Formats: sequence, structure tokens, C-alpha cells
Amino acid sequence: MMINSSQVLFFSLTAYIDSWALTYLYFTVVLLLYISIIGSNVLLIVVICVNRSLHEPMYMFLCSLFVNELYVSSGLFPFLLIQILSDVHIISAPLCFLQVFIVHSYGAVEFLNLAVMSYDRYLAICYPLQYNTRMTPTKITMLIAVTWLYPFMVMSFSMSLIPVKLCRNQINKVYCDMHSLVKLACTDMAVTNIYGLTATFSTIFISLILILYSYIKILVVCFSGSKQTRQKAVNTCTPHLASILNFTCAGSFEVSQSRFDMSFLPNVLRIFLSLYFLTVQPLFNPLMYGLKMSKIRNVCKNLILNIDH
Repeated sequence: MMINSSQVLFFSLTAYIDSWALTYLYFTVVLLLYISIIGSNVLLIVVICVNRSLHEPMYMFLCSLFVNELYVSSGLFPFLLIQILSDVHIISAPLCFLQVFIVHSYGAVEFLNLAVMSYDRYLAICYPLQYNTRMTPTKITMLIAVTWLYPFMVMSFSMSLIPVKLCRNQINKVYCDMHSLVKLACTDMAVTNIYGLTATFSTIFISLILILYSYIKILVVCFSGSKQTRQKAVNTCTPHLASILNFTCAGSFEVSQSRFDMSFLPNVLRIFLSLYFLTVQPLFNPLMYGLKMSKIRNVCKNLILNIDH
């Protein structure tokens, strides 16, 4: 719908499928998913914070990862729940811009956090005797700060590039994202597009280089090391690799869907894959790390047993 730019006070989200027969089913599923995400991530954050045995670098980075899952879930799920029950799927401009900031900064923080965690595993496995001197509290704080501050600064600048003059207000998604807003512009947005692509792929490239370097070094040590070293690598790296693969696949589709025409895919599939990027990872991480990492699993088990008694 073509409108005067000064009238763009809200955006219409056209990807929602109105089916009253399934409305309450969708609402229940999303609500249960939201409760599960909040409960599992908060539980593991509390477990890590209150148990001194878990005050190690790896668990501090995990804590940062879980906070990021809460960050994106709180910015998306309440909105989805309201929209599912709503007859008219609209979002105010300020809320749309806030959602854009949250969604994109979440993706960058997630990738950088996973990259930092791979570097931590590289030091722990390849330099076990020097690990504590190399991974100091100051360095941990610095890495976590960079993981969060860099995406926030990049996104703050990106938000300033959102065009003031918008000629349409229809977004063909169930939530707001940067490229959808840029496509509504009245003027040529080549500079904004170039900046967006550069910021996205530089973050991904830097993260993947660090991840690949770390795991190549870990593999070399595993092949030449003892059985105990290989077992340690498998125990601590399996959930991390699973998280990287899950997020990379989901993120790749989301970037492709934003930049290229995916109309040949069924609408339901596009909605599912778009939401997969933001809804499955926040539940996947706490379940994967909680079940696979023995220290966290044992502390959670003891906590549950103490509550029962």
C-alpha cells in the first residue's frame, strides 16, 4: 500500500495466517515454548551463579549465551502471543524499530559468543597447564564485553540508516527486520544495503574464522593426544558444535530469505523457518548444555533432589 511518508506510524505484518480454528492451538504452543525457554535459561543462569564449582570461564561464557537467549525471547514472544490473538496484525513504528534492534543484535551476539566459546575450548584442550594464566578474569570480562558491545554499536549505527521517508507500510513477515524496512524506502538505499551486508558478513566471517581455527587446533591435539584428551574434547565440544551448526543453518536461511525472493516456498514453511532462527536456538542451547555437560547436569540433579526432600 502506497502512503505518504509522514503517515508511517505503524506497519502491517502480512505473513500471519488467520485461522480461528487453530488460533488457540498456535497460542498454546508458542506460550509453552516461551515458558520453557524462560524457565530453562533462568534455571541454568541461577545454577551457574550460585555454585562456586561452576565459576569457571566456560560457564561464564555459557551464562552470557543464556542471557542472550532471554534477551531475544523477551523481545519476540510476548509480541507473537499478542499478534496470534489479534484480528489486525499491526505494529507501531517505535516497537518495530526496537524489534529490529533486538533481532539483529541477538544474532551477532550469538555468533560472537559461540566464537569466544570455541576459543576458550581451544585454550582448555590445547594449553591445559597454561589455561588459567591465559584465560584470566580480566580477559573473560573483556571478551564478554566485546561480544555484547560490538553488536550494540553496529546496530545503533544501522538504526540511524533506516530511511526517514517510507512509501509503504506492509512487511511480509511475522516480525520486523532491517531489510524489510529498507525495502519500504522511497529512495535508493544502496549505501544502507552495502553497510548491512558488510556488517552481517564481517561478523559471520570473523566468528567462523575463530571457530574453524580453534577446532582445527583441537582436532590436531586430539589425534596426537591421549584418550583422556579426546574424551575431554568430545564432552565439552559436542554441545558447542551442535549449537553452532543449528544456529548457522537457521541463520543462513533467515539471511537468504531477507535478501532473496523465497516466494516459491509455501508461506507456512517460510514462517516456520523464519521463526526457527529466533525460537528454537533459545531452547536448544539450555537443553543441550544442561543434558550433555556433566557438571551442570549433576548440580541440577542435586538441586531437584534437595527440593524434593
